[in-house]
Amino acid sequence: MNLRCKQAAAAALLSFGAAGAMAAGYPDHPVTMIVPFPPGGVADTIARPLAQAMGDKMGQPIVIENKGGAGGAIGIGQAGRAKPDGYTILMSLSSISILPAADRLLERKPAYQLDQFVPIARITADPTVLVVRADASYKTLREFIDAAKNQSGKFSYGSSGIYGTMHVPMEMLQNSAGIKMMHVPFTGAGPAVQALVGGQVDALATGPSSVMQLIQAGRVRPLAHWGDGRLDSLPQVPSFKSQGYDISFVQWSGVFARTGTPPEVVDRLRKTVKEILDDPGVQSRIAGTGSPVQYLDAPAFDEYWKKDSVSLEQAVQKIGKVE
Repeated sequence: MNLRCKQAAAAALLSFGAAGAMAAGYPDHPVTMIVPFPPGGVADTIARPLAQAMGDKMGQPIVIENKGGAGGAIGIGQAGRAKPDGYTILMSLSSISILPAADRLLERKPAYQLDQFVPIARITADPTVLVVRADASYKTLREFIDAAKNQSGKFSYGSSGIYGTMHVPMEMLQNSAGIKMMHVPFTGAGPAVQALVGGQVDALATGPSSVMQLIQAGRVRPLAHWGDGRLDSLPQVPSFKSQGYDISFVQWSGVFARTGTPPEVVDRLRKTVKEILDDPGVQSRIAGTGSPVQYLDAPAFDEYWKKDSVSLEQAVQKIGKVE
């Protein structure tokens, strides 16, 4: 028995030593950052300047892997099954908290659980914005809601998938305004935005970064946002609350690692993100997407994430089962 105990202790020490050596040399080859949406959406536009700056700081490329589908569940699930060594990290939106709650509501097995991830940092936090094509006849929120009522069930909106961050706020709007619209889900924000521009859908809710260039080019028109007060990036756009609709929704972006990743590796990732987001140049590049940096380090982000997850699960329960 004593011999077996000594052998087990020696094996544990060797394992610990190997893990420590791995962490000390991290990273010694490229790191994959999974973005669970196609190119062109909020997560993708924020991930690219962030990954570039992280790679420059860490001395190894951070390679973006777009893995869209199921409102983000496919890519998030893949990240949740990754080896916990820091070589696969995740850039996710707040939908990471919504999808397991929606799966439970629909009585199906979730693609992942929140405890499969450890937070590294929150990068941005923007209220979603309601946008329509610039050539639409309605120029105000009131006109939009009247048009939706007149075309009940035929007025359409696009999203990144059922219960995703583009779907939930529109369900909130329909419940609050007493309107019924047709939901058309896509594989991500990029395809949904293209469908709006191409005339396949009438409206959508999305983070400012995925439509800012189209707004500036005069191709889409913002009507309202799901935040409080005014947005720095769109100061002329009123909130729903200011127009009598008590609804709010924040689409945040954050970086996660797999639970079980060595603490030294998690710490390296945290320090790297903090250092690059302290750089005004990096801040400017991310803000240029339309979403200014709203940084939270891991402890504060973890607390924020837990509270937000409760709020989003309550929102899903209130929305109920939808098609």
